[in-house]
Amino acid sequence: MDYGKVASDVIAAVGKDNLVAAAHCATRLRLVLKDDSKVDQKALDENPDVKGTFKIDGQYQVIIGAGDVNFVYDELIKKTGLSEVSTDDLKQIANNNGRFNPIMALIKLLSDIFVPIIPALVAGGLLMALRNFLTSPDLFGPKSLEEMYPAIEGISAMIQLMSAAPFMFLPILVGISAAKRFGANQFLGAAIGMIMTTPDLGGASEYWNVFGYHVAQTNYAYQVIPVLAAVWLLSVLEKFFHKRLPSSVDFTFTPLLSVMITGFVTFTVIGPVMLMLSNAITDGIVWLYNTTGFIGMGIFGGTYSLIVMTGLHQSFPAIETQLLSAWREGIGYGDFIFVVSSMANVAQGAATFAIWFLTKNSKTKGLASSAGVSALLGITEPALFGVNLKYRFPFFCALIGSGVAAAVAGLLKVVAVSLGSAGFLGFLSIKATSIPFYILCELISFAIAFALTYIYGKTREAGLFEAEAVAEQAAQESAKQAETTTAAPSQAPTTQAVAETIVSPLAGETVALASVNDPVFSSGAMGQGIAVKPSGDTVYSPVDGTVQIAFETGHAYGLKSDDGAEVLIHIGIDTVSMEGKGFTQKVSANQKVKKGDVLGTFDSKAIADAGLDDTTMIIITNTADYSEVTPVADGSVREGDNLLDVK
Repeated sequence: MDYGKVASDVIAAVGKDNLVAAAHCATRLRLVLKDDSKVDQKALDENPDVKGTFKIDGQYQVIIGAGDVNFVYDELIKKTGLSEVSTDDLKQIANNNGRFNPIMALIKLLSDIFVPIIPALVAGGLLMALRNFLTSPDLFGPKSLEEMYPAIEGISAMIQLMSAAPFMFLPILVGISAAKRFGANQFLGAAIGMIMTTPDLGGASEYWNVFGYHVAQTNYAYQVIPVLAAVWLLSVLEKFFHKRLPSSVDFTFTPLLSVMITGFVTFTVIGPVMLMLSNAITDGIVWLYNTTGFIGMGIFGGTYSLIVMTGLHQSFPAIETQLLSAWREGIGYGDFIFVVSSMANVAQGAATFAIWFLTKNSKTKGLASSAGVSALLGITEPALFGVNLKYRFPFFCALIGSGVAAAVAGLLKVVAVSLGSAGFLGFLSIKATSIPFYILCELISFAIAFALTYIYGKTREAGLFEAEAVAEQAAQESAKQAETTTAAPSQAPTTQAVAETIVSPLAGETVALASVNDPVFSSGAMGQGIAVKPSGDTVYSPVDGTVQIAFETGHAYGLKSDDGAEVLIHIGIDTVSMEGKGFTQKVSANQKVKKGDVLGTFDSKAIADAGLDDTTMIIITNTADYSEVTPVADGSVREGDNLLDVK
């Protein structure tokens, strides 16, 4: 890679006078621009050294790749005269560069709290869906499966218990996550959730007599908003007492006073007020659904992907849990937001598959195939930002498809009764009697989006794809000519990539790469791989080879195995902003290592205290050198366990 040329290309594309500030992390340039509309997006999309671009948190990010981005950044600084800044400083610059948006701040707050607990809600939701499948009449006949086969009643009852628990004790989950977000002790947050849901509460009809004042024993099971307010108060009190109390009594009296005061205020003021607000919001949403009917569903479906672009959809789980709680109590129809999101995701995936048939660009074709599958399974960001928005018209064709399908779903009263995967697998979360209608709507969404995209691309945009074909052919011919050119004698031989198995560099729970909350990694732009939610604090070498990159911040390592695999280990998401705090580096660049050698350590608590996620990505950055990169581990892994097969 010619670092100077890449830097010049990026500067030319974004505009030198348009640059406000620049920083970099392990994989990408992070830029703050005066006006994003002035970016020559086409030039960046067609640049072979640029692996992708996206906009987030006021930053325009250009994906270069591990080992190259720091050199490109150095050249960019030299050519622009900008001062070097940290990623944390860049965040402040980005925030100051725009106005504070309280709505977006609230959305981010809800996202930070609810995204970590979604797996628990999905697990409970799918179990609930299975329970509905077993107990719903008119699905396989006039009787339910449970009635037809009494032998499964016990299993069905167990499933009911397991499905109800995550939602019944939702305040505990929210309490833990909210405490982390607000900077309080997570276990005290859990304690507040337990207090609000303990079975000993008599209900709203029972009272405590507190100095002549009757305090209702309301149970806040299934609730979200009351516990959010309660844990926020807990965080304020905990920080207050930590500052005021001497260290000799702080450990004992801070938790005591914080929990006691929070509990009393929750049952007397916060709980009743927030419960009224929560019920009002739910009633308003149900009223809106009843009033607008299928027309409202169609409009929602036609704009849902626009909402995804803003990040607002991250706050929807908070609303959906309230809708599901109301449905259990006989209020409303259920979760219609899940149905709309499913239609939108399938439509965007269908449009992406249409592009796969239309384009002749090998890079776009490869991205379209993986992003299309991801969208059909409920993760739509790679399809949106990597393909559809690049060409623009597929995005709008998908909006039409999802709008029509959502309207049909509204007309047929298709709703979800649990959370789950918003895509083709979403039928598991749908009310059993509506599953055939749901599948019909999914097919409508796919067919309309695919057909419109393909027809429009073949007619109105045919010249664009013909130009791509010519450019692709020219590139192939150029590559063939390059292959015939004799390499300079001084050129160092490269290691031939061969099949090998990459072991886990740390202990923890495996996470699908597509589920990682960072579009650079989840989209596969950096290469294929897997992620691990760590349970330890030490990172080991997963290969016999050489340390190519050892970032000064200690948050990422790049290694090349003796067999040719280039492995990026990225500890946490956006942890470069910690500037090395909580990380200890044990190796240096160009150092030879063996499997199991310690690369470094990290402090998960420090990462959590910084409000960040310690999920660690293990990426094969030279994925293109292999026919397949396949995860071979699922669930818990220990360091040294087989993790990835590359061949």
